[in-house]
Amino acid sequence: MSASTTERPVIRVESVTRVFGGGRGRVLAVDDVSLELPPNTVASIVGESGSGKTTLARMMLGLLRPSAGAVYYAGTDIATYDARRRRQYWRSVQGIFQDPYSSFNQFFRVRKILNDAFHLWPQRPARREREERMAAALALVNLKAEEVLRRYPFELSGGQAQRLMIARIFLINPAVLVADEPTSMIDACSRASILEALMRLREEQGTSILFVTHDMGLAYYVSDALYIMSKGRIVENGPAQRVMENPQDPYTRRLLADVPRLHEEWL
Repeated sequence: MSASTTERPVIRVESVTRVFGGGRGRVLAVDDVSLELPPNTVASIVGESGSGKTTLARMMLGLLRPSAGAVYYAGTDIATYDARRRRQYWRSVQGIFQDPYSSFNQFFRVRKILNDAFHLWPQRPARREREERMAAALALVNLKAEEVLRRYPFELSGGQAQRLMIARIFLINPAVLVADEPTSMIDACSRASILEALMRLREEQGTSILFVTHDMGLAYYVSDALYIMSKGRIVENGPAQRVMENPQDPYTRRLLADVPRLHEEWL
């Protein structure tokens, strides 16, 4: 049975708050946010810089603990996981970050970075299969294995490094992907093909994808549902078409006003 026909767990955020600092320096980055990402769904959190969307994404990935509230995966609060279950969680829930260089050990070659992804597999494939899978994953993001496997991350361009992160995702095939501005360093000509490759994860593996972006046009293009975030709160959410065609919150309307239109009847 393919992954796309298998029910995969839901990730759910319930009344999550994150505070940084204290006293006069206290910053409320995320304020009582709830959302759910069902199986085989693509959703987007949309907001300007400083809206709290990246902090929320990091809590969903288990990289930050909420100050209040909880993130649930398959019905269990991820804060209760021991080391073994946390490792299993990261096999199932993966992230792509806006700054790819911070995601890699700069002293490891690309071959090792990709090879290490197989440690998350229940059973590590033989060397020949690993080589074939690495080459295929790199090809999906328009990178040639013979050109990049021996290089270090700092020898790659920003766009190449971001593609490398995405190639690694194809080796892991997670149940949930949290993608924070995943194409910000990729040229416009290649962006559509990379997004198309990511969407194949949903079609072929049943992966649920949560995009974190400031780009309403991109969010509408790829998403079933939208969550609009401002000053740490979700100010509007719903099916993508409804939010785009009939926005209720002034902030959503302002974001939409910044979307380029080919003609006035676009919406």
